[in-house]
Amino acid sequence: MREQLKLTGMVLSAVPIGEYDKRVVVLTKERGKITAFARGARKPNGSLLAAANPFCFGEFSFYEGRNAYTMVQADVKNYFRELAEDFEGAYYGFYFMEFADYYARENNDDAELLKLLYLSLRALQNPHLEKELVRTVFELRAMMVNGEYPQTFQCVECGREQGLCMFVPKRDGLVCRACASHYQEGMPLRESAIYALQYVISSPLQKLYTFAVTPEVLRELQAVTERFRKKYIEKPFRSLEILQSILNY
Repeated sequence: MREQLKLTGMVLSAVPIGEYDKRVVVLTKERGKITAFARGARKPNGSLLAAANPFCFGEFSFYEGRNAYTMVQADVKNYFRELAEDFEGAYYGFYFMEFADYYARENNDDAELLKLLYLSLRALQNPHLEKELVRTVFELRAMMVNGEYPQTFQCVECGREQGLCMFVPKRDGLVCRACASHYQEGMPLRESAIYALQYVISSPLQKLYTFAVTPEVLRELQAVTERFRKKYIEKPFRSLEILQSILNY
């Protein structure tokens, strides 16, 4: 008899298969992103009815097949029900999961990405945090986890650590006041925006969502992150398009 494999993870997406089943994508701590079939997950009394859904985080048991896994049991620690029932918040969450799905790979060490995703979904539930700030922090840190992030601690031109004042997209980093005149397309940044960028890139994940910024600083953080994201990620995110249509309604 095959041995069950227990993995800690979060369901990123789920689609119906046949009459009673689902195909789910799970981001796991131990094996990265995996695809699994949840048999009977659409039956009213199925044991996986509640677990085989996006946002579910916990410990899942699988049988490993040649091309896919079969989910057989789940011990869900967090359903993120409050987030899933909040129309706007849910689409932020869907976007985060689609973003994580883009970067995750099978048999990859995605423990940090999983932890970031979990903490970011929790941050979305915090009424004292601006959701757009959470989104910007998540995007920047997720790219950083995967080795793509701007140089924010020293000038990309001369290496100076003091007097940083501008983000230069084509150089993927900041420049100081002495070098800023060499770039016409740079994005001037407030000192507090630069500090926020440095904090997001370097802080422990547990402390990632422990700060707030002014609307002006948030706009600068968003501008830097968006320019960087569009440069390195060509994929259009459907959930982001829907989220932006909701925010602009």
